[in-house]
Amino acid sequence: MNRLVLQAQLLERGAVRYTPAGLAALDMVLRHESTLSEAGHPRKVSVEIRALAIGDITQPLAKLEIGTEMGFAGFISAQRNGRGVVFHVTELA
Repeated sequence: MNRLVLQAQLLERGAVRYTPAGLAALDMVLRHESTLSEAGHPRKVSVEIRALAIGDITQPLAKLEIGTEMGFAGFISAQRNGRGVVFHVTELA
């Protein structure tokens, strides 16, 4: 299963653009920070991840203010150039 749910802060957001198929698309950068337990020890986690939304979900995301923290859900895939991953946001959690 490929499903990611992430509590994150909206760091960057591009302008809404349109795919060749006419679907709205929105590029974003999200940041997650937390402290988790690993092998019985606390571990501080901080990650920035590129994110992409396509379709109707772009409307509420385009209205979010930079710095807003909330839950994002979707799946991950490879970037077009094959380096790294992109979080495809399909819903707000």
